[in-house]
Amino acid sequence: MKNIITWNVNGIRAAEKKGLFSWFAKTAPDILCLQETKAQPDQLSETFIDFPGYSCYWESAQKKGYSSVAVYSRHKPLSVGNLGIKEYDDEGRCQVLEYQDFVLFNCYFPNSQEGGARLDYKLGFCAAVLDKTSKLAARGTSVLVCGDYNIAHKPIDLAHPKQNETNPGYLPEERAWMDSFIQAGFVDAFRLFVKEGGHYTWWTYRSNARANNVGWRIDYHCVNEAFASRVKSVSILSDVLGSDHCPVSITLA
Repeated sequence: MKNIITWNVNGIRAAEKKGLFSWFAKTAPDILCLQETKAQPDQLSETFIDFPGYSCYWESAQKKGYSSVAVYSRHKPLSVGNLGIKEYDDEGRCQVLEYQDFVLFNCYFPNSQEGGARLDYKLGFCAAVLDKTSKLAARGTSVLVCGDYNIAHKPIDLAHPKQNETNPGYLPEERAWMDSFIQAGFVDAFRLFVKEGGHYTWWTYRSNARANNVGWRIDYHCVNEAFASRVKSVSILSDVLGSDHCPVSITLA
């Protein structure tokens, strides 16, 4: 069995102060994928870089304190890369790690922002992810795309769908891209096991939203169909605090 956890930590230095690494040591996944670390390695102490038993890989934004992703892995991957597209790599949006039996994408999808100010940028990133993952899957490679997609796909994926139809993360164009991703042969692994609503991964800090479970499910593990048979469980770890998102865990055979 292999356990992989994805978590948007909303700043790794802030999360460390809230117990990130004690939680990590206790949980001990095979792979931990973090998004929105808001850090470059040279800004961090050894606590962040040399975690016992793991190799750590960083894909950081050019702009300090912004975006960025990181992976902690028990087993060294065969290769580590990014999307290979400057406008997305400069923001530290995606890591691509090749393992013996699958390829892992750790992604922090852009926020389309108020009024769709960055919608074109986001959809370009989405298209690049779909292109790269589809080509790998077509060659018979097993693919896992985890991270913060910044998209609630269906009405059951957020508490108040009607009120959010014109808001970033639930725009028709974003949801249509998720449709196309699924139609291209990818599976939302959580929905293999849980069909009902009320399960969320992000809550605004306002209005006591988390305590009232008024949230959005925007953090995913998606796999290509050929890989889906190896998915044994997916769990939203909503009791883990430290960010406005919570971790999501997947177990593979």
